[in-house]
Amino acid sequence: MKYYLNIIKRKRLLLWIIILLLLGLYIYKYIDKNIAPTVTAIAEVKARSVTTETINDTIKNKIKRDINYNDLIFVKYDNEGKVTLMQANTILMNSIASEVALEVQEQLKEISESIIKVPLRNAFDTQLINLPSIKIKIIPQGSVSVDFATEFESTGINQTRHRIYIIVVTDIKMIVPLESETLRITTNIPIAETIIVGDVPEQYVNIPKEGILNIVD
Repeated sequence: MKYYLNIIKRKRLLLWIIILLLLGLYIYKYIDKNIAPTVTAIAEVKARSVTTETINDTIKNKIKRDINYNDLIFVKYDNEGKVTLMQANTILMNSIASEVALEVQEQLKEISESIIKVPLRNAFDTQLINLPSIKIKIIPQGSVSVDFATEFESTGINQTRHRIYIIVVTDIKMIVPLESETLRITTNIPIAETIIVGDVPEQYVNIPKEGILNIVD
């Protein structure tokens, strides 16, 4: 009799183990399908926001004074005062790009040493339940690329605004519980501009976009 009771107890124990395993598998599948994508999306928004803010602050701190447009672009006029040539000061631009890239990398290393928290209640879209926060880890991946871009914009009759942007491109790895994803962050910040009176010149020496502006770890 005792032997049969032990067999029954073992069967019940095995049944409970199977039930718990199936329940755990169901909960995992439910979280992976319904909650994990939302958590990852929220974490990505937060990671992009923190990284972009860090890059913007770094550039503002590195370029504390307004850059003189004439230091970046050489403008040549003809005898009638019309613009005939615009040429970029590539030496100065490369110098600025190198300094900004190095400083951005240093600042990204600092935020990689800190933990960013996002309230889990955001994933459930509720403020009633006090849920714990998820932790996001940001790790810089590879090099920081710094480049320049220009834009011509008509501002009125016979007037054109020429604006110069600094572009920072970096890859980061975002790590959340049970998930990791590599993100590419691109930030465009205007640093100088001027108003050109008259026609835009037919000749324009473009700013280089080669790897000379890339700073590698």
